[in-house]
Amino acid sequence: MIVIEGTSKVAFGEGTLSELERTIYQKKQISPFEYRYDSVDTLLFELYMRTQIMESSRALSKSGVYFADFKHSMCNPAYWDITDQGRFQLKSGVAPQDAIRDIFTNGTSYAFECSMAVVVVLYKAILESIDPEKFDIMNSDLLLFDYDSNSNLHLINRTVHEEAVTGDVLYFLNPEFEPKIPWGKGENVILMENDLVYGHGYGFGIASKEVVIKVLNNHRIPGSTQSAYLTEQYVHPDFSYFALFQCRSRNKPIIAKVGEWIYVRKR
Repeated sequence: MIVIEGTSKVAFGEGTLSELERTIYQKKQISPFEYRYDSVDTLLFELYMRTQIMESSRALSKSGVYFADFKHSMCNPAYWDITDQGRFQLKSGVAPQDAIRDIFTNGTSYAFECSMAVVVVLYKAILESIDPEKFDIMNSDLLLFDYDSNSNLHLINRTVHEEAVTGDVLYFLNPEFEPKIPWGKGENVILMENDLVYGHGYGFGIASKEVVIKVLNNHRIPGSTQSAYLTEQYVHPDFSYFALFQCRSRNKPIIAKVGEWIYVRKR
């Protein structure tokens, strides 16, 4: 259930939410878990940024970026320096927003593995959701690697994947993976619409969860008996934090509170 300023009674006018935003809102609203927001604006920002995570996933899947393990990562040297560990360090004098956008416009100059793909998607979604100048200030020391190494994403851990909605980051674990194929130990994915996921490894692109499990199972040790599976844990950015930096030029709806009800309609 969603609770805003102490009430769960919120009415959105026609056209205030996109179809995807309404789907996300409704799933959270009927959930037995309680999701608290300090304002309607914070909720609306989260819904918007989640759609941007989905759009960024679609864009990266079509960008031409190659899959590679960290040892064989590749990037555009005009924007990034690559470290011995396969990390991408922003070049001095380069605007972070330009470097992130380059991955999507010059994808064939890049190669990285699935966890870095998730990081790239999240940074692009943040860029499209907040003021670009603030994005540059916040990420002046930008270093791309796996999402455990990117504190600038302000990720929050959750533990019940059934509650995940579009824009959350899920993980498939392959407990009996073939050691000769170390990237077969699992797959980081973005949850998309209609219960599909976006995964960069193995050329998944956008696929069903069953397809991800089937492909991972093809990389188990001989004689293995335990299937790959979707883990309970998932993560997402702290949307309420990034809402503080959203672009003020966005057209915000009219919000009115009458008694226990909050009414939101498009301007």
